[in-house]
Amino acid sequence: AKKQGIPLIEGTIHSSDVFYREDSGARPTYWEVLRDEKGCLAVEMESFALFHNAKVLGKHAACILTISDSFVSPEITTAEERQTSFTAMMKVALGAVLE
Repeated sequence: AKKQGIPLIEGTIHSSDVFYREDSGARPTYWEVLRDEKGCLAVEMESFALFHNAKVLGKHAACILTISDSFVSPEITTAEERQTSFTAMMKVALGAVLE
């Protein structure tokens, strides 16, 4: 990413298959606890099996993520933006493989 001039943020990510929770209105919310108390930068749902299998097999694993939506702001990514604007992540992944 650095060689390509693409911004990169490294950090803790929470992996879950449950994104939409009923919030009782109590504060802090589940997402705020993950962010503020656990230091999680984002939540994703695809890499759990990858890391679980790597751990079971005694292997290393990594994932590259692109942020598409937010639970803390009203910003959304349109379907067209998802198709056309996530090329930076693909360039980073291909660059890492080719090194």
